[in-house]
Amino acid sequence: MTPADAVALKSPADLDLMRASGRVAALAMREIVKAIAPGIETGALDTIAETFIRDLGGVPSFKNYRGYPASICTSINDEVVHGIPGSRVLQRGDVVSIDLGVYLHGFHVDVAETVPVGEVSARVRLLLDVTTRALAAGIAQATVGATLGDVGWAIQALVEAAGFSCVRDFAGHGIGRALHEEPQVPNLGQRHTGVRLTPGMTLAIEPMVNMGSADVYIAGDGWTVRTRDRSVSAHAEHTVAVAPDGPEVLTGLDRVGDHILKSRG
Repeated sequence: MTPADAVALKSPADLDLMRASGRVAALAMREIVKAIAPGIETGALDTIAETFIRDLGGVPSFKNYRGYPASICTSINDEVVHGIPGSRVLQRGDVVSIDLGVYLHGFHVDVAETVPVGEVSARVRLLLDVTTRALAAGIAQATVGATLGDVGWAIQALVEAAGFSCVRDFAGHGIGRALHEEPQVPNLGQRHTGVRLTPGMTLAIEPMVNMGSADVYIAGDGWTVRTRDRSVSAHAEHTVAVAPDGPEVLTGLDRVGDHILKSRG
């Protein structure tokens, strides 16, 4: 278990810088989601992301991180996370998870969203909705005095009540000057257990939810994580600051971000 004193706390000035990174990440995600349609190659989405992030002064956090070859992750259908963009074409009825990071002013942020490509089945729509609501439930628990077990418990309870499963082999994480910091943020847990949350902690909370079994494996490319039973998976993520007056989502859109987008033309 990670001791609380091993977690890097962020100052108010640090959080201001992370808010700037978060705005760029949120705007980049919006650009990518607008481009998702049947017939587009995942590599084209990667180009959109990198161009947009760099135009706003940032650097894609993922590119060359531990050898990862792209700026975003594009994970399709039974791919959970870390799918590599390239020549694969999105088809009507697919779902694609977009995961991206931005490094700006010395700090990283991380955000993810799973998007349907055209019409999908009612069961898949439910999976996407549950994953989004599970993220919101986890964020709501990221309050001063709560624990990481509270965050994981909230996610797990909502997901399993809907008949889906939380991936256990991968988790969220602390984030800040490094893309991955302590502590790990599992998507399951017991209430009132684990690291106690204090002001200045910044966490990437990211439910990974499978329609079937929680079991996953890493594909032959060494990166892409897939469901073992080939069931569809969804992923949602925000970078969140633990603050005295409640959790603050750092990777959400706001008026300042909209202004940046408009000024870009």
